[in-house]
Amino acid sequence: MKKINLKNILKKTFKKSKSKKKVKKIKVLKKTKNKQTKIKEKIKKVRETSKKNLKSIVKNENLRIPKSNEIKPEIKKIKKQETEKKEYKPKDYIVYPKHGVGQILSVSSKTIGGIELQCYDVKFEKDKAIGLLPINKQSNLRPLATINQVNKSISILKSKPKIKRSMWSRRAQEYEQKITSGKIYELAEVVRDLNKGDDLMVDQSYSERQLFEKAYERILTEFQIVMNLSFEETQKKLDKALKRNLEAQQVLKVAPKIQETTKVTE
Repeated sequence: MKKINLKNILKKTFKKSKSKKKVKKIKVLKKTKNKQTKIKEKIKKVRETSKKNLKSIVKNENLRIPKSNEIKPEIKKIKKQETEKKEYKPKDYIVYPKHGVGQILSVSSKTIGGIELQCYDVKFEKDKAIGLLPINKQSNLRPLATINQVNKSISILKSKPKIKRSMWSRRAQEYEQKITSGKIYELAEVVRDLNKGDDLMVDQSYSERQLFEKAYERILTEFQIVMNLSFEETQKKLDKALKRNLEAQQVLKVAPKIQETTKVTE
């Protein structure tokens, strides 16, 4: 019988295990190498494509004008022109919102509280008073309406009234604000809405009548000066637009015809 040598046996077993491990290691290394090569190939492809893209971009950029050489249009800030305040002269008619139409008599300098101010001396015929208005506060004034504005306000007077169903106190406040605004169209609206015409059956309160008369007188005086007519003629035009005093006007038209017939018979 041969003697069994333990050392030889152990050597052989260890050699086999080592060889197996080495084979495994080699396989792993191969796999990693394959992966690395694949990654490298991908990176190469990406780089090639990026280079191509860069070349195309460079070509396009060469065609374009660089930003440094671009001629940008100069943007100039347009300064708003200062609105020149209208300077009124003596004998000019103006409209002051709280008092209505007035005429400038003269321009005088007054010392008020130790400050020298230039003022307009304005005559209001209705109130029979002369008012002082500083020139620096002339933004409250407005010139007389034009003929086109007068025609438009007459068309407003002819239109249907717009009566709200709110409380009279609130409506009266609104009408007062419109009258004191000094705007001719708003004045025309107040006259149109508060006008009752020849309808005697409709009751009208004292405050309602007062507001109507105030607006009616203001618009009448402005119409008179703008249209350069007499007081009676302007009143006839206003009443015709509002359909007021139609019976009285018809009587006046008939009266001269009767006189003519009597003269012919004589």
